[in-house]
Amino acid sequence: MKESLEIALISDTCGWHCQQLQAAFDAHQAKTSIVSLADCIISTEDQPNIRLPGFTKHKPDGAFVRGVPGGSLENVVFYLDILHGLERLGVHVYNNASMIERSVDKAMTSFLLKNAGINTPPTWVTVDYQKACEISARLIAEHQAVVLKPIFGSQGKDIQLISDISQLPEAESEQPRVYYLQQFVKSTQPHDWRVFVVGDQIVSAMQRYGKDWLHNAALGAECRYTAVSDEMAKLAIKAVRSVGLFYAGVDLMYDINNILQVIEINSIPSWKSLQEISSVNIAEYLVDYFMATRYCSAI
Repeated sequence: MKESLEIALISDTCGWHCQQLQAAFDAHQAKTSIVSLADCIISTEDQPNIRLPGFTKHKPDGAFVRGVPGGSLENVVFYLDILHGLERLGVHVYNNASMIERSVDKAMTSFLLKNAGINTPPTWVTVDYQKACEISARLIAEHQAVVLKPIFGSQGKDIQLISDISQLPEAESEQPRVYYLQQFVKSTQPHDWRVFVVGDQIVSAMQRYGKDWLHNAALGAECRYTAVSDEMAKLAIKAVRSVGLFYAGVDLMYDINNILQVIEINSIPSWKSLQEISSVNIAEYLVDYFMATRYCSAI
């Protein structure tokens, strides 16, 4: 039997988040190693078939995913193959590849939310530029703005507010562009909510006051700690369940009719801004839940 668990922290860098997680794992006497998916190898010549730096002769007891590198579709598929493979080898992966696939894809997230009966803005996804123009033109004629988002992306990057179809970009190459179009949520309030969910528990939450219509902390939004109502708590937990995640950051907003909407779900959320205004140690909650749900034959 091993003296302690060995956990792979999946991340490109040992930044603030990994340091917080390492301290929380230390409290469980678990040894952590930072592992980039770009440095991993799939090899059918060796056992185990998935080779991680620092785990060349054995597999980790668990893997906490803090970041998945970007790149081409082939790159991303390979990185997710590593996570899928680790699970097949009996390693507890948190959040795992299937969970990340469902939630990192905004199109699938919107689909799952809507089919779970959860309020989320009307959304259309197409690779046809003319259809995207028709959808946008109809909404604009109804005095609705349209938000164009990349289906893969976070922290408010590359999001456009479309108020005229001339602003809708055409594909820049022969490769079709994916148009993820979401009806802009008009609100009477100058902020949204980020609710941090671990398991079936609300760990912490904040209101985010953006400099413009975007409220991401990464874009300079002012963040204020807030308690959440029962309505918000139930909706956030239901949203996380509908996508099937161990933990997530859920973005909520009231529309102009005072109906609470789920805007986005992030399966690899940052929590530095939230931690700065919270009295609880968020990393400890994450690691406690990881340890409680792990699959590990070592103990």
